[in-house]
Amino acid sequence: MSLLEVKNLTHSFKEKEIFDDISFKVFENEHIGLVGVNGAGKSTLMKMISKTETPDDGDIIWTNNVRIGYMDQHAELGKGLSIMDYLKKSFNWLYELENEMVVLYEKMSDCSDEQVMNKYLERTGVIQDILYHNNFYEIESEIKKVSTGLGVHTFGWDKDVNELSGGQRTKLLLVSLLLKKPDVLLLDEPTNYLDEGHIEWLQEYLKNYDKTFILISHDISFMNNVTNVIYHIENKKLTRYKGDYENFKKVYELERDKLKSSFERQQKEIKKMETFIAKNIARASTSSMAKSRQKKLDKMERIEITKTDDIKINFTFEESRQPSKIIYELENIVIGYDNPLSIPLNLKVENGDKIAIIGTNGFGKSTLLKTILNIIKPLSGNIKVGQYLDVGYFKQEENENLDITPYDEIYNYFSDNKKTQQYVRMSLAKCGLKRENVLNKMKNLSGGEQAKVRLCKIINTPTNVLILDEPTNHLDKKAKDELQRSLKEYKGTILLVCHEPEFYEGIVNKIWDCEKFKV
Repeated sequence: MSLLEVKNLTHSFKEKEIFDDISFKVFENEHIGLVGVNGAGKSTLMKMISKTETPDDGDIIWTNNVRIGYMDQHAELGKGLSIMDYLKKSFNWLYELENEMVVLYEKMSDCSDEQVMNKYLERTGVIQDILYHNNFYEIESEIKKVSTGLGVHTFGWDKDVNELSGGQRTKLLLVSLLLKKPDVLLLDEPTNYLDEGHIEWLQEYLKNYDKTFILISHDISFMNNVTNVIYHIENKKLTRYKGDYENFKKVYELERDKLKSSFERQQKEIKKMETFIAKNIARASTSSMAKSRQKKLDKMERIEITKTDDIKINFTFEESRQPSKIIYELENIVIGYDNPLSIPLNLKVENGDKIAIIGTNGFGKSTLLKTILNIIKPLSGNIKVGQYLDVGYFKQEENENLDITPYDEIYNYFSDNKKTQQYVRMSLAKCGLKRENVLNKMKNLSGGEQAKVRLCKIINTPTNVLILDEPTNHLDKKAKDELQRSLKEYKGTILLVCHEPEFYEGIVNKIWDCEKFKV
């Protein structure tokens, strides 16, 4: 059964056409992966089908009574609510049904009309069925199960939701969405801010999800494990493929190669016909043959090769002078804010080390990096910092000005170094920013495009130490592969927080497992 039908969807932004007359359907029990390069329009399409944005033209038709669940990153959580109270709000629709049933029971106690009584009984039976099948009488148990799966239980049930960090907030929104169990889940990069254990839990949850979901994710392994349909956005069009991401890639590349071969054969035939026509059109003896060929040429259905995303990304980092042998030495360091997050840590980082920092969220991997960088002070202990360090720091959350353009952001960043306009444009292009996005406001770019602007600063600044906090979040596969290549070749020292083993295992020579650092 079709749950959603999209007809002739067309949309433009800042005179750039994003979708051109796309149509598709979403059916029951489909696990859909929505894929395409950064900036293709994946998140825009998700917002349109969730009714948070309106297309220029076309129809988005949901079947009656279908419940849609979309995680709005900017949703107001509510003042003074505890985490437990906020998550209980996920079941408001069930509480409302319970209230309706209570009212019906009150009416039944005073009802003498048999026909009306039967209607009340029928409705209360329906409500009881809904409550039972949605585990209404086990709400708190369900909240704790899903919260534990995604690590939200570690925040504290009584903690005010307005005290959460950006990453904690995102996880809380995801738990709330899963608890609602909508008929169609709309998930835009749900694995961001999740560590390996929580990603595995979510993967199993989605594999066994008995309803429909549409998923945007740049974690290919995750997508392969949970999807059975792929929708690919490219060149303003959407194409449907059955199977997981790997199957999509095989079919897509095969179709592309076949089309290219057919295009090349046709081009040879066209050139041959055009040459014959040019040589023979003026001769009386061959003019009729040439005209016949021209008619055939005019009627020929031309094969078109649409331009693919052929931007070459180059994340090669500029490297600076050699630093001292010891980069950082942690002596009995305890990290945290009001309360300790770690046992006393004795860790050493030497020149050339490439270290992955892994472990469940809640330990404070970002806090560890900020402590090493002296952004926050340790609760106790001492950090020895080496000499001649030139550090490039990629933050998990950047508080940049989203109302300026990437061009202005990079030009202002390099203003003291007298970088030219051409240098700024070239640097952004190397990081995969298309020409039309260089002068677009940051707030209008995709998460992946914003991440590329932030990487642009570090790449073009000479460094000998890279401290990278979840740099792969939002990056598409092409950009992620290029970042992996460049980090492998980087001769300096790297501290890398990452939840994707397939990304960091080919780069690092040491792993700090933060599970061992917990209090």
